[in-house]
Amino acid sequence: MIHPILLCGGSGTRLWPLSRKSYPKQFARLMGERSLFQASAWRLSGEGFAAPLVLTGDPFRFIVTEQLAAVEIAPAGILIEPEGRSTAPAVLAAALHLARQDAEALMLVAPSDHVIPDADAFQYAVHAAVPQAQNGQLITFGITPDRPETGYGYLELAPGGEATAERPQPLSRFVEKPDAARAAEMLAAGNYLWNAGIFLFSAETIIAAYAAHAPELLARVREALESAQSDLGFCRLAAAPWGRVEDVSIDYAIMEKADNLMVMPYGAGWSDLGGWDAVWLESGPDDQGNVCSPQATAIDCSDTLLRSESEGLELVGIGLQDIIAVAMGDAVLVAHKSEAQRVKEAVAALKSRGAAQAIQLPRDYRPWGWYESLVVGGRFQVKRIVVNPGAALSLQSHHHRSEHWIVVEGTAKVTVDDEVRLISENQSVYVPLGAVHRMENPGKMPMVLIEVQTGGYLGEDDIIRYEDVYARG
Repeated sequence: MIHPILLCGGSGTRLWPLSRKSYPKQFARLMGERSLFQASAWRLSGEGFAAPLVLTGDPFRFIVTEQLAAVEIAPAGILIEPEGRSTAPAVLAAALHLARQDAEALMLVAPSDHVIPDADAFQYAVHAAVPQAQNGQLITFGITPDRPETGYGYLELAPGGEATAERPQPLSRFVEKPDAARAAEMLAAGNYLWNAGIFLFSAETIIAAYAAHAPELLARVREALESAQSDLGFCRLAAAPWGRVEDVSIDYAIMEKADNLMVMPYGAGWSDLGGWDAVWLESGPDDQGNVCSPQATAIDCSDTLLRSESEGLELVGIGLQDIIAVAMGDAVLVAHKSEAQRVKEAVAALKSRGAAQAIQLPRDYRPWGWYESLVVGGRFQVKRIVVNPGAALSLQSHHHRSEHWIVVEGTAKVTVDDEVRLISENQSVYVPLGAVHRMENPGKMPMVLIEVQTGGYLGEDDIIRYEDVYARG
């Protein structure tokens, strides 16, 4: 049995404005009806695969459970990292967690934001690598390159290794991201593969590698796991020891030092969607080289990506060539395709100005559903709030604002101080400043309401929680 380990804590700034710190690219529907995270979980399911173990950050824990439930996959566990520490600590935490039940268990470590169109071919490659992984080898997956790519690291095969083989091959070394000239040389040489950041090994083999090459990291991660706390089905790694863990990738900490390495070649299609240029390529451009979302129109354009990500917002490009244009309700990106990797510079510039768009989506996802601001004024704010079936907001009050709720879809169960009542469509309720209140959806369909806030301060930190089914402070 292969145990998928899904890593989903990254921020994905190169796909801004769709991907932001509050809702990174792995949870977005970039390619089709499923998010990248859902597609990854689905791809690593079925015969021969155990339920996935997920590592993520606290802000995403309920997004993870909701998205897995939507594709009918129950996780084996969800480990919450107190803060991001790159892949080496995350993989080790998963290995130690898994080894508690079965030290010989095979782990397939995979980022959750990659695109692998042919799931059957990938599963075939994984199963082909199992014998060597059971034999104590650390297997990394290498992608057959089809262009001189400068955005990926490379894997150099050892003499005699075959880049198109259907079984693991001897690996010579890891190669950093090259410049264009060096990338062309490696493509021509034929003995280099792209480093996909996907690994297969047993829990005991990788733990032994940490003991040999990163003993201090092993001690601190073990302490963080041993002091972890269970919270609503999540496993929260202890913050204090985790805060002392080195921020380092598994390549640097282990793989570049280990001598029991092999690489499994894979050539049936893969992308890490590391930029909008990759999204354009993977989306299948038309005869003119254009990719347009349903609410985008290209007129006399070529080799261009046009995406409107907001309902009711039409995006039109005229006479464009090699352009990326992504429009959302609060931000628009326009860039030459050759400059796609510089989008993260834009995010940094927005952060330096204190612009909320740098990290926050207009739609804010919460454990109970989501909300978005429709209008914001000096002393008022209008929101659309969607509450999932059976979900409830916390029992709370506010120091600085009052609220008026108008139900537009479904039925709300509303508590205001000592009064509890049902509010149906086209009905409303007033929540005075300081009143203890709660909103619930007792129905089986999403409930939608419009909230009008008034007051001198409308920040989300003006919340005093008395009870919360999601254990938020």
